Amino acid sequence: MDDRTMKAVLFDRFGGPEVLYTGRVPRPEPAPGEVLVRVRAFSVNGGELAARSGRVRLLTGRRFPQRVGLDFTGEVVALGTGATGVAAGDRVWGIVGRTGFGSAAEYVTVRAERLGRVPDGLDLVAAAALPVATTAVTALRDKAALRPGERLLVRGAAGGVGNAAVQLGKAYGAEVTALARAAGLDFVRALGAHHAVDHRTVTPAELGRFDVVLDTAGTDLRAFRGLLGPGGRMVTVAFDLARPVASLGYIAASAVHGRGRVRFFSGNPRRALFDDLAREVTEGRLRPAVDRVFPLEETAAAHRALEAGGVRGKFVVRVG
Repeated sequence: MDDRTMKAVLFDRFGGPEVLYTGRVPRPEPAPGEVLVRVRAFSVNGGELAARSGRVRLLTGRRFPQRVGLDFTGEVVALGTGATGVAAGDRVWGIVGRTGFGSAAEYVTVRAERLGRVPDGLDLVAAAALPVATTAVTALRDKAALRPGERLLVRGAAGGVGNAAVQLGKAYGAEVTALARAAGLDFVRALGAHHAVDHRTVTPAELGRFDVVLDTAGTDLRAFRGLLGPGGRMVTVAFDLARPVASLGYIAASAVHGRGRVRFFSGNPRRALFDDLAREVTEGRLRPAVDRVFPLEETAAAHRALEAGGVRGKFVVRVG
């Protein structure tokens, strides 16, 4: 096979998981400051589903073929001029960044500062469940400044960011209430949740008061913001894709109206944060939660499974 090309997951039109296929594209070369990584695994994320379906076409554009894959684990193959901090052969994890997708492939190039070293002894396929956990670290530690003894509510607790937030919330000394589907309640309890609640059986008003609310859904923000006690903080890592203007408008308005503003951010981790993630793993506060592993050629099935709901941790795709 021509080593100037590689396998990658592509789509030529917006639509359901069936539009995805495995094709061949030119193998990238690292530009100055970039690193070429041989991808071993990646996970499936909600943002990719939205991009593939066309719900965020104003951001992704309409030029095809388009790519999927946001995060990855693998080994460093080559460094572009001026790339520092990693060396050929290093086991790394990273996120492609805000410029788009593309880690669903045999190779990916990424800015060197967007990579971190995977802890020794951690399998690269299992490790692919963890790059998005940097979002949970940022949300709880930096945005909410979660303190021991505080009450934390995690919405979407069985998902990729949510399961990490449950683990970290417990490790940081909080009393963790996890909202998830009924099938995921035992899973979040095993992760350390003090209380596990089926989100379909309660209204937000029935949940009580919290010091910190971490939302991964982006809907009903007003109702969940209303659960904040004095000095409470709410962080959301999503917005309502069905009502994006209204959703983002409410987040902005919360800074000046009512009790407790809603802090919103989109994960964009750099090396220091990946180093923090590795420390959380090596010191036993965080472990990867893999629901199921798919081969590259079945990426569409992984998308379909995530859309069906009920994930416990992450769906991971093995490359090669």
